Amino acid sequence: MVDETSKRSYCLIKGSFNPDDARQILMTLVNDKISFHQKNDWSRRERFGETDPAEAKRIGELEKTKADIAELIQYVTDGGMKLTINCNIEVLLEPA
Repeated sequence: MVDETSKRSYCLIKGSFNPDDARQILMTLVNDKISFHQKNDWSRRERFGETDPAEAKRIGELEKTKADIAELIQYVTDGGMKLTINCNIEVLLEPA
């Protein structure tokens, strides 16, 4: 049973990574989110014949994030560095 705490936090990623591992981890997350929004938009187009502007906007934001991450990974690779990634997921419980 779930308690009544309205805020939860989960540590999704925590550690130091070489550029290749960091690329795989981060790009997988971003690509999965892009896919999620593309499927939602496709479903809306199939059902209602229209695209969802919010989904399209979010996909664009995520594509920008993907490009920024690729640039960062290249910089880290060229510099012989590693990346420390900390990714927490915060979940807020709200009434329906």
